[in-house]
Amino acid sequence: MGPVTSSLSPGTPGEHRALPVPDGLEGQRVDQALSRLFGLTRTVAAELADAGLVVVDGRARGKGDRLSGGSWLEVELPASPGEPAVPEPVAGMHVVHDDDDIVVVDKPVGVAAHGSPGWNGPTVVGGLAAAGYRISTSGAAERQGVVHRLDAATTGLMVVAKSERAYTVLKAAFKERTVDKGYHALVQGHPDPSKGTIDAPIDRHPKHDWRFAVVTGGRPSVTHYEVIEAFPAASLVDVHLETGRTHQIRVHFSALRHPCVGDMTYGADPTLAARLGVTRQWLHAVRLGFAHPADGHWVEFTSEYPVDLAGALAVLRAEN
Repeated sequence: MGPVTSSLSPGTPGEHRALPVPDGLEGQRVDQALSRLFGLTRTVAAELADAGLVVVDGRARGKGDRLSGGSWLEVELPASPGEPAVPEPVAGMHVVHDDDDIVVVDKPVGVAAHGSPGWNGPTVVGGLAAAGYRISTSGAAERQGVVHRLDAATTGLMVVAKSERAYTVLKAAFKERTVDKGYHALVQGHPDPSKGTIDAPIDRHPKHDWRFAVVTGGRPSVTHYEVIEAFPAASLVDVHLETGRTHQIRVHFSALRHPCVGDMTYGADPTLAARLGVTRQWLHAVRLGFAHPADGHWVEFTSEYPVDLAGALAVLRAEN
C-alpha cells in the first residue's frame, strides 16, 4: 500500500487516510493513537487494527504495537454512523432458548457475532434485531449484548444478553471462567496423549498480524481435550476451554501439529479437507453451560453438528 492521500472528507465510508505519525504520538499504542488522531473510540480503533486496516511503513500493525514519530501511517476509517444499518435476518440461525434475560442461538457458518470494520456479512446481533429480539444496550454500539464470540467460520452455541443485569453477570462469568464452553473439533492425526491439557500463551503471530500463535509472553491460554473417536487420518476431540483467546483451539492444536481439519490458516492439509468436503475449520461449539444471570441456577445447552461437519464424519466412518 503506497503513500496516498484521500480527497474524501472525514467520516466518509471507506475513507483512506495517510499521514506521518506526529512526534507527539511517539511510543503510543496504535489504538491510543488512532483514538487521538481521528476521534474514534478505543474499541473501534482496536477493531480496525484487528482487521488489518492499520498500516505503518507498509506493514499491518496490531492494536498494541507502538508507533514511532515520522512513520507513515495509513488507515481505512469506518463509515460515519449516519443512519443505522437495517438489521437483516440470518438464514439458518436458530434460537435454542429465549427468556427475559438471555437468548441462546445456534450460529451457522459465515456469520460473525457482531459488526466490525472490514466485515460486511451477516451477524448474530443483526439477525436477532431483524427477528424482533430486544438485547442489552450495554457494551460498544456494534456489539450490544454480546458477551462472547465465535469466529465467523465456527458454528454452534452463543448466548446474548437481553437485560443489562444479564450482560454484567455474564461478562463477569466469562472473565472468571465459570462458564462451561465445550467444543468438538476434528483434528489431523492422533494427539498424544489422547487426553490432556494444552497450557501455552497466545498472542499475535510475530510475522503475520492476521494470525495468532503460541508466543512467549503471550496471554495465558488453557485448553483441555480428550479424543472421543479416532480414524486413520484424524481424531474427533472433545474440547473444554478454560480461557477464551481468539482462535485458541485452532492455534493450540496447530502448535501440536494437529491442526483442525480444513483450517488452512493454521496449516491443515488441503487434500484431506477436499476429500472430506470441508471448506472451513472443522470446529463446532457443541455445549454451553452457565449460571443463569437471573437466579443463579445452572443451565446447559447442546447443539448438533451442521450438515458439512456431519458429512465429513460420515466419510471417515465409512472408510473406517
